[in-house]
Parts: sequence; C-alpha cells; structure tokens
Amino acid sequence: MTAAATIRAYYDAFNAGDMGRFLALLTDDVAHDINQGERQTGKEAFAKFMDHMNRCYREELTDMVVMVNEDGTRGAAEFIVNGTYLATDEGLPEANGQTYRLPAGAFFEIRDGKVARISNYYSLPDWIAQVGG
Repeated sequence: MTAAATIRAYYDAFNAGDMGRFLALLTDDVAHDINQGERQTGKEAFAKFMDHMNRCYREELTDMVVMVNEDGTRGAAEFIVNGTYLATDEGLPEANGQTYRLPAGAFFEIRDGKVARISNYYSLPDWIAQVGG
C-alpha cells in the first residue's frame, strides 16, 4: 500500500468507527504525538487513547487533503473535524452535546505500509471557544 493509500485507509477506518481496522494500520511501536500534549508510544497506548476519545467525542473528518513525500516514508493530511462533545474530558469545559467544526492536520511517518508516527495539530483555544469554555 502506498503512503497516501495508508493515510486514506487510516482516516476511512476512523470515520467508520472501525477501531479494529484503524489500529491494524499502526506499527506495534507507533509514536503518537497528542495535540499540545505528550508523546505516547505503542499500539496499546494508542488504543487506550482512542477508547477515551470515543467516550468523550464523536467526530467525522471531512475535506481531506493528503500529501506525501517522494519516497513514501512521510505524509501529511489537512482536514476539518466535525464533532460532538459527548462526555466531559478532564480539565476541559463541561460537555452537554455541543458541536464543533475545527480545521486540523497531522504528520505521518510510514513504515512497511503502516503508520509508525502520527503528530496531530489543531487549535485548542478555538475548540474551547466553540464548546463554550
């Protein structure tokens, strides 16, 4: 699978809520740089992160643009996050079903057709303003 196809499959699985297929696209030692947070390493840590996110948020990513380098080892995606804040996330405003629309992006390292690193970026102040924080 090409780097662009890997990134598209990653987001297709995310949008479908297919966590099995989503996690299968990660290397076992995946590095995950959380927006404005820490780096977590490993598929198990990523799965725990996604369990938390899926409890607190329902999101669909649209307007996807995928870019890759010539040798297919790195890529980037720009998209819009269309979400609903389902359950209060610790340290953030209280959830009551607020919706939000947020531009975001991610950078990838691709190894053997799988995601070896993903670094996510979006404006947390913009999200807080949209959910009424």
